[in-house]
Amino acid sequence: MWTLEKRSNLFILTLIGDHHEHCLGPYLINSLLSTLSQVKSQSIYGGSVLITVASCKFFCNDVDSHQCAALLSLPIPTIVVVLGHAAAGELVLALSHDYVLMRRDRSFLYMSEVDLAMTLLDYFATLMRSKIGGSATRCDVLLRGMKVKGQEAVRMGIVDSAVYDSEESVVEAAVSLGDRLAERK
Repeated sequence: MWTLEKRSNLFILTLIGDHHEHCLGPYLINSLLSTLSQVKSQSIYGGSVLITVASCKFFCNDVDSHQCAALLSLPIPTIVVVLGHAAAGELVLALSHDYVLMRRDRSFLYMSEVDLAMTLLDYFATLMRSKIGGSATRCDVLLRGMKVKGQEAVRMGIVDSAVYDSEESVVEAAVSLGDRLAERK
């Protein structure tokens, strides 16, 4: 499940529990969409920011196009904090945010569908093309199924920052970035 906290102009959506609880069936999908709608309705135009944080090993499991669309269409900046692994749909959900911050020492990104011989859904592929620049990088992630750790993800242009060694420092960096973005309106 998740909690939603409002700190001044920041909304902090925290995924809690183990990765099995983040398998998004119809109930959880509708609940998450409702939460994102709540953020949208309560946000201050030109001054709010959404930060998504997972407090477990896995960012989340399973994603559908509605969640990605809801994140992509929020009229406020979005930041995701990847503290563990973001694989498959988890990676897609993470890349649906404007900014991606991750731990340098324990996090990695991975498109596991490659190793499972699964076909990527059209919206996954479209999002990947728009968020992962450079054909060589897209090939590494989408065709080779490369597991990309923090510093490499920054070098490849997939994430914005991965220089943190603790969960707290990544969250603090996200809050700091969120405060700066909120100030800029």
